[in-house]
Amino acid sequence: MTSRIACAMVASMVTIGIAAASTRAKDPSPRPTLVVGIFVEGLTADYVNLLRSNFGPDGFNRLIVDGVTIENIDYGPGIDATAATAMLVSGAAPAVNGIPSARVWDTSKRIDYPVLLDAESIGSFTEQAMTPAPLLVSTLADEVRISDGGLGVVHAIAADPQVAILLGGHAGNSSFWISDITGKWTTSRHYRETPSPIARRNVGFNLPVRIDTMAWEPALELSLYPDLPEYKKLYPFRHTFPSRQADRFKIFKTSAPANREIAATAVDYISTLSLGKRGVTDMLSLGFNVCPYLYGRDADNRIETMDAYVRLDADIAGIIRAIEKGPGMDKTLFFVAGTPAPAGGKRDEEKWNIPSGQFSPRKAVSLLNMYLMAIHGNGEWVSGYHNGYFYLNRQLLKERGIKDSDMRREAADFLARMSGVSDVYTLDDILARRAGDTPSALRRNISATHAGDLLVMVNPGWEISDEIDGQTVNIEQSSLPVVRWQATTSPIYIMAPSLSAGEITERVDARAIAPTIARQLRIRSPNAASVSPLLLDK
Repeated sequence: MTSRIACAMVASMVTIGIAAASTRAKDPSPRPTLVVGIFVEGLTADYVNLLRSNFGPDGFNRLIVDGVTIENIDYGPGIDATAATAMLVSGAAPAVNGIPSARVWDTSKRIDYPVLLDAESIGSFTEQAMTPAPLLVSTLADEVRISDGGLGVVHAIAADPQVAILLGGHAGNSSFWISDITGKWTTSRHYRETPSPIARRNVGFNLPVRIDTMAWEPALELSLYPDLPEYKKLYPFRHTFPSRQADRFKIFKTSAPANREIAATAVDYISTLSLGKRGVTDMLSLGFNVCPYLYGRDADNRIETMDAYVRLDADIAGIIRAIEKGPGMDKTLFFVAGTPAPAGGKRDEEKWNIPSGQFSPRKAVSLLNMYLMAIHGNGEWVSGYHNGYFYLNRQLLKERGIKDSDMRREAADFLARMSGVSDVYTLDDILARRAGDTPSALRRNISATHAGDLLVMVNPGWEISDEIDGQTVNIEQSSLPVVRWQATTSPIYIMAPSLSAGEITERVDARAIAPTIARQLRIRSPNAASVSPLLLDK
């Protein structure tokens, strides 16, 4: 009897011990008290992998060694950095979130304008009036604020105003960007707070005073940059931003020194605002840029691009060091996400004999209008062109009793025969998922509110001759955008206390990123995030 009781007691203790161990194994790790998200326009996994030996231990190398690497984020076709940023922070595509591109077309005024423009809003230190209102859904930043009842703070910093506002979301405490006009940090009336680091930089350490002395030169010996032809190793670049340059702040914002400006400001935020040290979750989102630099004399800008990566790596390392001195990386969710670079670039030199041509949207609009007048009578049947789309005059169609879909088919047949046009998709085919190589992806990446009637695909190598940033330009006086069809790989690197190092090489839907980050924070996903989160936990 005694031995049976003893065995029963031992068995009971073992069972209790196993149950306790099981309970301990299921205990969640502490929720991060700081989220730092870095969004980098033009970032590719190819360049990161190429330059790893040139990076230090605390930037990209640390993210790759200690975090989860997702090499290929799939945004679908026709997405620029602004739309991609909206997709990342909302978990929704343009058809749902309302942000199809950086600029959209006003069919009544027949001009293009920034998608976040609000004519009733007045910015501080700037003429730009921006608001998050056109973003129709909630974002990660909003959900972070809501999760702690507004006790957590959310700040955003970027060179580009629209990226900064998308990162700040609807409920953010502050969102600041560098003004194209004054070079100072500026914001929208939508945001009520001006953090002390911004106030100091705009008064005592402002960029307009310092920019004349800035120069962007290689950070490394030229021989250390891989895959450069020998002639490129002989002549180091040097870019400055003198006061005589009318667009110097706009140009500066596309350079590596602008990234340094943003990173230094971010370090000030972390160190002076006690982010992540108050028992609630705070969020700091940053917008950077490593796109090919278009303001040099040489069309081959590989060395500037690689140098931008090397400098960005140092900037990321500096931010991580600031976090370690603050709340600590053991309390921080840190991620770096790439967004697509602008399509196109400079034309190759004539000596290479690359087939090319010039497609003039202005001439195409005129010819299409004359063709439709010959069939349907006098009238301005075509109201404009923007970002690949032709817009028909729907008011005139209504007055003449012509079905929109019938006119679109007629216009598509005509445009398809023009030189330089490889394909034309009508809005009807796009909405019905009958257009393009990936019809469903093309459909979800348009906003029906902003989309034109016909989407024209221009041959690779051809120049879009008279539309740059929505303005007509003189062909002889400008470097024209050149069409390039190429798939880009946009990676994301995520590091958090609950994650083991790993790598995902399969294509991942960009809409999965917001719910994945939300899952790590144990908060609800943005309200339009319909894709399941990735399961990355240890």
